[in-house]
Amino acid sequence: MKIVTPFFINKFKNKIINIHPSLLPAYKGGSAIEDSILNGSKITGCSVHFVDEEVDSGALIMQAALSIRDDDDVESLSKRIHMLEHKILAHSISHAGFLIRSNFMENY
Repeated sequence: MKIVTPFFINKFKNKIINIHPSLLPAYKGGSAIEDSILNGSKITGCSVHFVDEEVDSGALIMQAALSIRDDDDVESLSKRIHMLEHKILAHSISHAGFLIRSNFMENY
């Protein structure tokens, strides 16, 4: 995981996407899966969003949810979330492309 500079973000404003293992805005940052378990959450998931200058706070593109099982630990929940991420990433990229093209055309 890398946090990119504001210069880089602004050079490609609304063109950089990130996938994050929580239902944002809940559990931002690098320990989202562990935090969801420690806080007793019953559901979690993943979010794809545009990157802005604040960590894990850009406009949402797509989210998907799943239940946290009583026997889940960080490893088992991580695996299930990553499977979900793989399912929504291609759809999210397609939708982000549509949004970018739509905004591009509105400026002409």
